[in-house]
Amino acid sequence: MDIPRKDASRKKLIRRILIGLVVVVVVVGTSLALSRLKPAAPSVDAGVIWKDTVKRGPMTREVRGLGTLIPESTLLIPATTAGRVDRILVRPGTPVKADTIVMILTSPELQTDTLNAEFAMKASQADYDNLRVTLEKAKIDMEATIGQVRGDYNTAKLQADRDAALAKEGLFSEVDAKISAGKAQELKNRLDLEQQRLKINSQAEDAQLAAQKVKVEQLRAQYDLKKSQLDQLKVRAGFDGILQQLPTPVEEGQSVVAGTPLGKVAQPSKLKAELKIAETQVKDVAIGQHAVIDTRNGLIEGRVSRIDPSILNGTVTVDVALIVGKEGLPAAARPDLSVDGTIELERLNDVVYVQRPVFGQQDSTVQLFKVDPDGKYANKVKVALGRASVNTIEVKDGLKVGDTVILSDMSAYDQYDRIKLN
Repeated sequence: MDIPRKDASRKKLIRRILIGLVVVVVVVGTSLALSRLKPAAPSVDAGVIWKDTVKRGPMTREVRGLGTLIPESTLLIPATTAGRVDRILVRPGTPVKADTIVMILTSPELQTDTLNAEFAMKASQADYDNLRVTLEKAKIDMEATIGQVRGDYNTAKLQADRDAALAKEGLFSEVDAKISAGKAQELKNRLDLEQQRLKINSQAEDAQLAAQKVKVEQLRAQYDLKKSQLDQLKVRAGFDGILQQLPTPVEEGQSVVAGTPLGKVAQPSKLKAELKIAETQVKDVAIGQHAVIDTRNGLIEGRVSRIDPSILNGTVTVDVALIVGKEGLPAAARPDLSVDGTIELERLNDVVYVQRPVFGQQDSTVQLFKVDPDGKYANKVKVALGRASVNTIEVKDGLKVGDTVILSDMSAYDQYDRIKLN
């Protein structure tokens, strides 16, 4: 007969516990091993990424900006007086000379003022002529009086001399001789007074004529001003060039006030480039630096001539004076033409550099994928960057000459330290 063993169930329980512990240990160990494994390297199509090899040698630092060609010399044509645009004779884009009439204004008020000024000037001139004639007549009358007094004085003096000689010989009364002498002296005094009055009158005459002449000149100046303003209703270009389009052009029939811009003339043969450089890149730009302007139909060399001290919308305006040879500017160069400009900052003779990564900024540290020598994988490395140019940037640390790095935007693989290149 079978005899039941008392420790069989106990041994069976212990065996189950041991098997469970082994299973738990295996599961935990497997989990720990799996957690320590690196994630599988994602695959990247090598044909769509942008790579470059680190080099050593000369590097030219440049900055680039968009801009336009603008005339060096422009003349704004303002309205010199209020009026109404009657006719527009020349449209924007037309070559003009200095005396070309661009448009004609009308102003009935100015025409009336001009006529009134002319009549006032002529009336003042007539008053001046009348005063001059009147003063000349008065002068002639005074000179006639002086002539008569002089004649009477000469007669009286001769008579007094005769009476004095006869009285000395006892042939004439001394009293009568003295009377004759007194009469002659009286006429002499009157002659002196008349001559003095003539002299003073001449000075007064000059003062009156001068005052009246000033009035005439004043009214003539007013008339000339009105006449000039009337003539300026025929709006002229001012100097040789091309008539430009205004931001808010005037139209026929429009009323304008004095100072309203009516037109703008530019000289297309004398242009400069006005570039917009990012405020973060303009700190190294200096006057005199060499620049190249791309008109998309030719390249023009130039020099930085002005740097605007203000910042607008994150950019600084930099003017580039164009260097024009005997052949002149390219045929496509014209005012308001959009251009690209590249300014040469400096030339570095011996530096380690690479083409500029998508997110590579000057004096920054970035993470790039460095391609393995076999070209199958790329590992993430930390790279210190230095001075930057438009297309290249200096490598300070993290790469060596000959290394190949991926320069494309790899932000989608930030969580990976290694990628596989297919």
